[in-house]
Amino acid sequence: MNPRSGVKGQQEPGTQVPPSQTLSRGIRALEILAAADRPLSIGELTEALGVHRSVAYRILRTLEDHSLLVRDDSGRVQPGPGLSVLASGVSRNLQTAALPELTQLANTLHMTAFIAVWDHQECVTLVTVEPRHTGAALAQHPGSRHPVSTGAPGIAIQSTMTEERWQQVGAGNPYRPEAHEARRIGYATSHDEVVAGLSSIAAPVKVPGGRPAAIAVVYIRLDQDADAVGQALAASAARIESQLA
Repeated sequence: MNPRSGVKGQQEPGTQVPPSQTLSRGIRALEILAAADRPLSIGELTEALGVHRSVAYRILRTLEDHSLLVRDDSGRVQPGPGLSVLASGVSRNLQTAALPELTQLANTLHMTAFIAVWDHQECVTLVTVEPRHTGAALAQHPGSRHPVSTGAPGIAIQSTMTEERWQQVGAGNPYRPEAHEARRIGYATSHDEVVAGLSSIAAPVKVPGGRPAAIAVVYIRLDQDADAVGQALAASAARIESQLA
């Protein structure tokens, strides 16, 4: 009984509610499966989770009931179709506004185009489009992550804020000096930062009521006209922002 309110179990103001260990383990299991390059055995997932096999079975059964994971004929587990349903609701308006622009950029520039969103310490790829009819293309899978302080998307996101503002909200991540130039010209560039040998160009996208994002491309060609690509990205970013307004 809460002596102040007389309501049993009511949380005291200002106190921190402890996280749910079971829920945390279930989410961690999904993260492990999403990062794996193949289906995992129950034993492999149990070891990765660091829990007893019986605990892992209960977690997996619950996730399986919600179609968040599936088992193949050999009993190995992998992400299920339920995750696609959940993912479709993430920044839905941004995805809807960005998809036509990503498609146009990918097929005009012959590069993989994607939207990256800021998630605490990292940039996360939200949606991606690969060019048609170009043979092999660089893959940038939705859900892939890299540090927000590394690469053109993170620099572009930082460029939407002053250095002083970033120090307030940037969770300790350093403010890149290149963000000043990106704010001036409308886009950021990087090379050999996230993946050795790859270059990226990104333009910031301001999301009303939300964290800034970036529209970006990734490529390996060294003779690319970065300014032309950057201007195209900045124009796409402006059209996306107009759709979101």
